[in-house]
Amino acid sequence: MAEIMDPPGDNERIVDLKAALEERYLSYAISTITQRALPDARDGLKPVHRRILHAMRLLKLDPGQGYKKSARIVGDVIGKFHPHGDQSVYDALVRLAQDFAVRYPLVDGQGNFGSIDGDSPAAMRYTESRMTEVASRLLEGITENAVDFRQTYDGEDEEPIVLPSNFPNLLANGSSGIAVGMATNIPPHNVAEICDAALHLLANPEAGPRELMRFIPGPDFPTGGVLVDDPAATEQAYTTGRGGFRVRAKWEVEDNGRGTYLIVITEIPYGVQKSRLVEKIAELLLARRLPLLKDVRDESAEDVRLVLEPRSRTVDPVLLMESMFKLTELESRFSLNMNVLDKGLVPRVMNLAEVIRAWLNHRKDVLIRRSRHRLDQIEHRLEVLGGYLIAYLNLDEVIRIIREEDDAKAVMMARWALTEVQAEAILNMRLRSLRKLEEIEIRTEFDKLTDEKTHLEALLASEKKQWGVITTEVGDLKKSYGPDTPLGRRRTQFAKAPDTDLADIETAMIEREPITVVLSQKGWIRALRGHNNEIANLTFKADDRLRLALTCETTDKLLLLTTGGKVYTLGADKLPGGRGHGEPVRIMVDIEEGQDVVDLFVYRHGAKRLMVSDLGNGFVVAEDDLIANTRKGKQVLNVGSGSEARLCVPAEGDMVAVIGQNRKLLVFPAAQLPEMARGKGVRLQKYKDGGISDAKLFASADGLTWTDSSGRTFTKSMADLKDWIGDRAQAGRQPPTGFPRNNRFKG
Repeated sequence: MAEIMDPPGDNERIVDLKAALEERYLSYAISTITQRALPDARDGLKPVHRRILHAMRLLKLDPGQGYKKSARIVGDVIGKFHPHGDQSVYDALVRLAQDFAVRYPLVDGQGNFGSIDGDSPAAMRYTESRMTEVASRLLEGITENAVDFRQTYDGEDEEPIVLPSNFPNLLANGSSGIAVGMATNIPPHNVAEICDAALHLLANPEAGPRELMRFIPGPDFPTGGVLVDDPAATEQAYTTGRGGFRVRAKWEVEDNGRGTYLIVITEIPYGVQKSRLVEKIAELLLARRLPLLKDVRDESAEDVRLVLEPRSRTVDPVLLMESMFKLTELESRFSLNMNVLDKGLVPRVMNLAEVIRAWLNHRKDVLIRRSRHRLDQIEHRLEVLGGYLIAYLNLDEVIRIIREEDDAKAVMMARWALTEVQAEAILNMRLRSLRKLEEIEIRTEFDKLTDEKTHLEALLASEKKQWGVITTEVGDLKKSYGPDTPLGRRRTQFAKAPDTDLADIETAMIEREPITVVLSQKGWIRALRGHNNEIANLTFKADDRLRLALTCETTDKLLLLTTGGKVYTLGADKLPGGRGHGEPVRIMVDIEEGQDVVDLFVYRHGAKRLMVSDLGNGFVVAEDDLIANTRKGKQVLNVGSGSEARLCVPAEGDMVAVIGQNRKLLVFPAAQLPEMARGKGVRLQKYKDGGISDAKLFASADGLTWTDSSGRTFTKSMADLKDWIGDRAQAGRQPPTGFPRNNRFKG
């Protein structure tokens, strides 16, 4: 039965929910992108910052004027231009005043505006503000029709759509923001370098980002620091508009006498809170993650001074700092995403050349608009001066007409062919001005304005002259903020990260302690502190027993070989403690089903091993090639179906001794073994049945040594072994008298 529906009411409208949501979300996204998160490529400002500066201009808070309460500024901003929360506006104003947050501050603050430690600023009723010289440059010419204005949110006032911006604010101060579906993150740069790049771009309009990097090698952060990026990565970032920069703290070694030293950090990466950085280092110190460090102290006053005290005088300062950079925010990465509003409308990612070109094109538009505005003023003044000159030459008649005629304006216009503007100017003159109406003064001003008019007309008619004026302006800007000025001096330096072995850094972050590693038959592993442990007294789970025990240090790496020919790497510092029975080694690495542990040994750089399968095939491999970087391990010895890895013995010596399960011994030169990183290997000994039992490499000068089950040691010289010496892959013969019955060189 069909459902009967009431007809919709007069005020109801059926809409498609999907279409309605798309429309509303798109409107919200566009509003967020253009009105909140992304800066304009022309002046580098978001609406809230632009409104703050505009409100300060209306309050006449110029650099040379007095300060006004920040609350007054915030009140004007939210009341006239920005109908949002007062705290968000004050936060934006505060950031513009923080010299550790903004490379070239736009607000000159008086009072507590926060600190690099992350301290909050004082309430807006306690702080005072005014504009800086940089802010004045951004507003320069705003009263000369340099930019368009639009109505404010309530229609009662006007606000600028963009500022004239005689300052490359986007690159100089950077910007960051998160919109809907997009974000921006631009680091600050050095203005003198930006000006050099802009001058080069003016002379070579086709220059690209790679060419401009000769002048802008990288960001210039207000907190200094050291950039350690590869130039190729920086070039890619500036070419594509996306990338990142590695910034490190600046440090130096301070001699403390008697061979001791301290490390003093004088600059920290941009955006890092100093107090939180010190807390993080202290937490790592307590957690024993920084074994090379003894103490950290914050001795900062107005300048940053963090003191790191090494554990001992023998600690390498470079290795200590490399471990600090790896674990703490003493090294941070600042991402680059030059996603900006092109001409204030279209969001897109620009490269370095496009960003500078957008600013220069805007400066050209401002120059043309200001020139036309000035030209209009000159033409109006010349028209007025022409009327004044006629009034001066006919002063008595002008006075008579004003006194006697009913419509003095019309009479004067008819009598001397005056324009309405001229007639109005004569009628609006004050009596005191009559004494100034001297012909010489009028003609001097007239000629001066005529020359200026000619110059402006020539400027507006020639694009070449327009770019020439902009070149002069950029050159003057560079002089004002050059490298020899306190504000223009480059703060962030460039350096190459030291070539420190990654393994050394990882080792430096582990506290060195002696341990004894115990592995059971069923694959349970644990680490006991010290080397003097009574292994015989250890307990194991039911039906389990000791497989092997080895001594090492927490900074060592352990290599584990399985029957499948795979080698896995274990960090000695990550092994479970000696309490209890330990943990299964399969939890730490992904040993394949059906495979078992063959051997476990300590990795030694530069050492070599002989790997052998149960069928007697083997080869020599460097231990450096056995390191596996993942839990899945590294396939080294290739074993086929029905075969498995059997031995992994040290390859130290020029002779090889091999004994099979058939109790036949063969000795041959180690030179007959190939050295490989992976493979099946070659046959070591020939068997009719069974396989290999044990193998050993030894020095011919020392002879072959073995130990029986009673602990007695036997040594046979090369002369004693002459009956067993042959070539690889021979069958061999019964071993000498006294060789262990278990066919092992170590009983």
